[in-house]
Amino acid sequence: MTEETDHGRTAAAHGSRIDNYVDRYAARATGMVASEVRALFAVASRPEVVSLAGGMPYVTALPLDVVGELVADLVARRGPVALQYGSGQGDPHLREQICEVMRLEGIEAGPDDVVVTVGSQQALDLITRIFIDPGDVVLAEGPSYVGALGTFAAYQASVVHVPMDEDGLIPSALEETLTTLARMGRRVKFLYTIPNFQNPAGVTLAAERRRQVLEICQRAGVLVVEDNPYGLLGFDGEPMRALRADDPDGVVYLGSFSKTLAPGFRVGWALAPHAIRDKLVLAMESAVLSHSTFSQLAVGQYLATQPWREQIKSFRELYRERRDAMLSSLEALMPPGCAWTRPAGGFFVWMTVPEGLDSKAILPRAVAERVAFVPGTGFFSDSQGARQMRLSYCYPQPDRIREGVRRLAGVIEQEMELRATFGTGSARDHFGVDTPGPDLA
Repeated sequence: MTEETDHGRTAAAHGSRIDNYVDRYAARATGMVASEVRALFAVASRPEVVSLAGGMPYVTALPLDVVGELVADLVARRGPVALQYGSGQGDPHLREQICEVMRLEGIEAGPDDVVVTVGSQQALDLITRIFIDPGDVVLAEGPSYVGALGTFAAYQASVVHVPMDEDGLIPSALEETLTTLARMGRRVKFLYTIPNFQNPAGVTLAAERRRQVLEICQRAGVLVVEDNPYGLLGFDGEPMRALRADDPDGVVYLGSFSKTLAPGFRVGWALAPHAIRDKLVLAMESAVLSHSTFSQLAVGQYLATQPWREQIKSFRELYRERRDAMLSSLEALMPPGCAWTRPAGGFFVWMTVPEGLDSKAILPRAVAERVAFVPGTGFFSDSQGARQMRLSYCYPQPDRIREGVRRLAGVIEQEMELRATFGTGSARDHFGVDTPGPDLA
């Protein structure tokens, strides 16, 4: 049904299909929908709202004057190179520097096996494009990074979540899930994992479990995709040893400068076995021909001339202070029945609200009270996570974090009072993941 506009053009009337192209899209486009996080940006950016939602690094902590001088010097000295097309694999010198960064996590690798990407998000997209046919299974922690779930959906992968606890991915659950899928004839292409300070749960895969996860995947012939944007942002001790350090042939490692330098440069990378590396370069060239030479050289010059290890240490101290502000506020203000993780690094706390509450249903009231968070359902490929929410402490100042938690606690208390007579019950654990069973989808 249509109606005429003032200019004589035909427009969609109320109740009609507004999108005239909906029948022309590829089937994979049906999985391309706005994430829970992106949908919140417009609201969360309002100054009166305390945003505990987005995971934006606090780039103001950088010496921005020094970065500005560095960029100006790059244009003055190497402008014709910096502003030109580059290699599909990435700048050779930057790839050498990336190997030096990865060495902090026990990885010994050569620059030939590094592919520079537009953030680690593009690396994940390219890996998925290379490996996934429609219907193939990707194993992912439950909950998992919302950007990864969007990528998997866009390539029509079937995501099966593997439960976690306070020590990260549970090896026995991984083995049980693989056994069940094999019995069903389902093809698992890779395990996607964020082992350090996981997004969104904030937990870290224990050292002993890392060995077990690798052994289980090796026996099953399953590739491991290790996404590690937060690995250098731990608050206690040295960085954890990467999975890739102990299995060069079975792990693709994804890294990024978005959290340890600045996301605006959009520089990440993949470290992959030789054959996968070649496919990644071809996929990169078909996607963007070449990425920004300017950004790569700017990052390379920063690494070569600035005390970047000290800057990472400064970030760690800053985020530790904000983590402490959030945890102490949650402890002091949240009503009984709430529980949360205690991250040893990274950006996020994963909180469970009392029985009978739904985090997505709570969100409108929270926004009205000028605080924002991300509902847990956005971090699952199915209906799980209704009682969970992700709280981010990386961007707000400590006093704003405390105020945001105070507002959120008040909202939860109001919801508990309103729903006191509606006990719904739930069999799900603190992370919102059901025990794996034979009905995996």
